Amino acid sequence: MKAIERVKTYIKDYFTAPGFKKKFLIMIIGVFFMGFFLSFLINCNYGTDPCTFMNLTISRRLGVLLGTWQALLNIVLIVIVIWRKPGIIGPGTIANMFLIGYIADFFCFLWSKVIPASAFTNIPSRIIIFAVALAGFIISCSLYMNADMGVAPYDGIPVIINEQIFPKVPFKYIRIIFDLSVIVIGCLAGGTPNPGILIMAFALGPTISVVGKFLKNKIL
Repeated sequence: MKAIERVKTYIKDYFTAPGFKKKFLIMIIGVFFMGFFLSFLINCNYGTDPCTFMNLTISRRLGVLLGTWQALLNIVLIVIVIWRKPGIIGPGTIANMFLIGYIADFFCFLWSKVIPASAFTNIPSRIIIFAVALAGFIISCSLYMNADMGVAPYDGIPVIINEQIFPKVPFKYIRIIFDLSVIVIGCLAGGTPNPGILIMAFALGPTISVVGKFLKNKIL
């Protein structure tokens, strides 16, 4: 009974903590626009982040929606995260697991009905859409991460590997190897990596820092 009471107290304190509503709103905005801009990146086919590249390739191979496969994989990964490091789980974890993929699926369907396919294949419209969507996705991802409402199961795995298996190896190297492994899995599943993956890898870190400073100074 005491354990249950402790859990109830922790949940109450978490959801009533100062700034929770602002952080939650920022997280939801970030998740929504991650899925929104991801739909453009998928249609342009110039590249996405490593996780989406792998999930998109496998979902197409299995003939299921991206959101469905992403949810199934995340359920497996979150079991590992709960087992090894439950403290990094929060509302943002659940939102990432079940919303981004289906939001992207919805907008991909919508664009197929209202935007000519040539807009995603012809130059220069393809490059313009890709550049805007890539910038939007990176900023949205930064909002989600800086809201500090829990990490995605995918992002939690390299943290666990670093802290509990290879603590002497700098995290950035663990993350690079982890992302490269995911890209390899996507390639083995039949996918072809595009330049967008490399742009994402190099641009995401600095953008997270800039957006984080802005949120801290101006909003949070």
